[in-house]
Amino acid sequence: MQINKDASQTMIRSSPKWPVPYVSVNLAIKRAFDIAASALALILLAPIMLAIALLIRLTLGSPVLFVQARPGMNAEIFHLYKFRTMRHLVDEQGMEAPDHERLTRTGRFLRTTSLDELPQLWNVLTGDMSIVGPRPLLVRYLPLYSAVQARRHEVRPGMTGWAQIHGRRSLDSNWEEKFRLDVWYVDNQSFLLDMKILARTALKVLRRDDISQSGQATSEAFKGTGKDR
Repeated sequence: MQINKDASQTMIRSSPKWPVPYVSVNLAIKRAFDIAASALALILLAPIMLAIALLIRLTLGSPVLFVQARPGMNAEIFHLYKFRTMRHLVDEQGMEAPDHERLTRTGRFLRTTSLDELPQLWNVLTGDMSIVGPRPLLVRYLPLYSAVQARRHEVRPGMTGWAQIHGRRSLDSNWEEKFRLDVWYVDNQSFLLDMKILARTALKVLRRDDISQSGQATSEAFKGTGKDR
């Protein structure tokens, strides 16, 4: 997959906080964990994923998966996989209806339990994503980032991340704080920190809190911030 050249111009490199040997070992451990955990999860969760796919096929029809281009590490574009949660619905003018009107009851359940994210385990296994890292956002956001915000692409995007455990709902409209947390993770990533994030993510999923903005199916769109931030 080719790197989006215009988007990659917003990327900058920073000096690593940790010594180079530590960083290399840490990244090797992180990737080994990603491969082992995603492969094991895909095997163990295969019956559940098959049942979800069948449910979506019966309630929404085909396709079962939602596939979308997203920027990964170094702004390289990859295809992200999720279980489909919305139906195709247009208004009288032929325009696509708002997300909250297209989101089905089944889709809402999948989102509140984060089961719609399970196909991203394949993205982790293939190396496009990590289990822990900044969430992969939309390609159209790339030119809108400041140089500091673009640093979130110095690592692989994740299924969960430092920003997510600090309140998905409260951060839905606070993009600057979300990006600040993403960049903090880039500078402080370690295997122990990843385990802490995974533990806190599991608690949030079990409690089904911090799901989305009230009255909205998806986050408010990012419109850019000052380039000097």
